[in-house]
Amino acid sequence: MSDSRSFRGRPKTGRQSTRQGFVPAEAAREAEAAKIPGLPARLAAAAIIADVAQGGHRLDECFSPQAVPSRLTGFDARDVALARSIATVALRRLGVIRHALAALLETGLPRQAGRLEFTLIAAAAQLLFLDAADHAAIDLAVRATKLEPKTSPYSGLVNGVLRNLLRRREEFLELAASGDFDSPAWLLQRWRKHYGEETARAIAAMHMREPPLDLSVKSDPEDWAERLDGVVLPTGSVRLRTHAPIAELPGYDEGEWWVQDAAAALPARLLAPKPDERILDMCAAPGGKTAQLALARAHVVALDRSAERLKILAANLARLGLRADVAVADATGYQAQPFDAILIDAPCSATGTARRHPDVPWTKKPGDIDALAALQTKMLARAALLTKAGGRIVYCTCSLEPEEGEQQIASFLRRNPDFRREPVKSEDGVPAEFVNRDGDLRTLPCYWPNDDARLAGIDGFFAARLVRQA
Repeated sequence: MSDSRSFRGRPKTGRQSTRQGFVPAEAAREAEAAKIPGLPARLAAAAIIADVAQGGHRLDECFSPQAVPSRLTGFDARDVALARSIATVALRRLGVIRHALAALLETGLPRQAGRLEFTLIAAAAQLLFLDAADHAAIDLAVRATKLEPKTSPYSGLVNGVLRNLLRRREEFLELAASGDFDSPAWLLQRWRKHYGEETARAIAAMHMREPPLDLSVKSDPEDWAERLDGVVLPTGSVRLRTHAPIAELPGYDEGEWWVQDAAAALPARLLAPKPDERILDMCAAPGGKTAQLALARAHVVALDRSAERLKILAANLARLGLRADVAVADATGYQAQPFDAILIDAPCSATGTARRHPDVPWTKKPGDIDALAALQTKMLARAALLTKAGGRIVYCTCSLEPEEGEQQIASFLRRNPDFRREPVKSEDGVPAEFVNRDGDLRTLPCYWPNDDARLAGIDGFFAARLVRQA
């Protein structure tokens, strides 16, 4: 939205007096907000939406205990859940929310109005898409506006805009149902080009739905599906209907399963690990694929450049009672004795996971795809050097973009005549609709439709299996 309206005057800033003496104005505002039930969570949600949409932060990282800055200090579990719910829905429906606010703000947002836009976005998400009390959403947005010196002059504007939004709610919900606004135009254009108009719309529509919760289980999927109120998918993953906290579910403490989208579980299956094989898992954290390889009793080296993320991997493996050797290094320069097999879950634009990570469409730019594709090329080149004669590579990304999938593999095979593609077969346990004309794995979010949103869809993934000829 444009900042085309100008206002005169400057609100007072600086320090405010308290009984304890002088404290920064921000601390005084936080203390005032803490007295109003529900307001701190809404302030945090608006700040996190800004961190993502303006600062390019990942939504999951914003809710991490190690987040800097932490917007959730001192929050109880209920307020954290509320803030996360508002921020997640706001980002998932950011396109239509911004369209609605633009229609209601005829001359755009005031200049120098601080985080006014994000206060409005957080409130609009509640009024349009969450089961929140209308009067509370509006009242608390007005109170939030009054707390910040840059926005306090516009509390009346916020009240008027949100009340008008409420009056026109059905109109904007109808627009939301069209799916024309909630994917950035540049991404939707790409999907139309590569998959056609109908499929592009189906992908965008699926991204607007709450994602399913899939598990990889150590054994007996049918039993765990029954115990956890789920269904066994054609690929062997278990998909749950429950909304219960993950750590409270049966089998979690015993390490009988781990959370892993059904599509993300397929690349390790394509690698077909064998007992005692020496396997390199490139970019291994947080460890779902490492766990699959270790469960097959392979000798796994879990490689990642992030020591912090490898700590998460180690903790996950410890809970599961599985073992892997952990190595902190840049995959593009990693040196070791050749491996029997290598799994490359390469860094990518992650556009196939927008349903699960609604921040992705709003933090990625067109130029990111080319930069990431260049990094993927380097990783494939290094993997080729580290693969034994007769060994195999499975390359995968959670991207819908061909530059990070089909085109990447075509280019690799041209540069490496000693490698050949090994097509995905029915005996790999992969549904035929997931295999493209080249024999590679390609899943789309709109696959596996179901009237129950909790059972529908799958992450967008690409994977190719390559064999080094002896």
